[in-house]
Amino acid sequence: MSTAHIVSAFDRDLESAQALVMRMGGLVETALLDAAEALDTRDEELAQKVRTGDAAIDALEEEIHSQCARLLALRGPTAGDLRTVLTVMRIAGALERSGDYAKNLAKRTTVLGQMTQVPGASGAIRRLAKAVVQMLADALDAYIRRDVKLAGDVRQRDREIDQMYNSIFREFLTHMMEDPRNIGPCMHLHFIAKNIERVGDHATAVAEQVIYLVTGEMPGDERPKFDATATGG
Repeated sequence: MSTAHIVSAFDRDLESAQALVMRMGGLVETALLDAAEALDTRDEELAQKVRTGDAAIDALEEEIHSQCARLLALRGPTAGDLRTVLTVMRIAGALERSGDYAKNLAKRTTVLGQMTQVPGASGAIRRLAKAVVQMLADALDAYIRRDVKLAGDVRQRDREIDQMYNSIFREFLTHMMEDPRNIGPCMHLHFIAKNIERVGDHATAVAEQVIYLVTGEMPGDERPKFDATATGG
């Protein structure tokens, strides 16, 4: 009875931590979409909401790590349960970094609002953000369902995000060459696009954690990357 009681308590504590991860994921997804919308519509109030809301994301990560630390210290999880606890902590870390990128995006809305508008740029960034958020949502769904196939699909889609980012980067180069007044705003916009692309990397990392959780091993092949800006090609 004592063992059953301990197992039950562990399951409850773990479910609580996992629920916090999903709440955190929802906040991050909303922050990214709101930040991209604020940029597109020049909505400073919405951008401020994203910046302020990052504190709640940080607080959830701290709570998740505290709960996981207690689980490790008090419950003595077996190998499979230990993988789950470690996965929860790593996913929370990836989500916290993604929230930071959303906040960074929102910070630049005010600056860009005072600069020359670059035709089509904010719309392209908004599309990139939507694609990345869908990736992140699917990675979290794969975690809840322990779905290795979906996690693998998310991992492969990172290449598509890289291609979208590269296309946006080339557009910015064209705008800067055509009109020197575009150099300032395009530099800010490129920083934003790169931040969103990095959220895609974090979504991919979440998907890889799902594969690790279910199979006990990280994916053996190289993560698919296609960042032409790194080589100038």
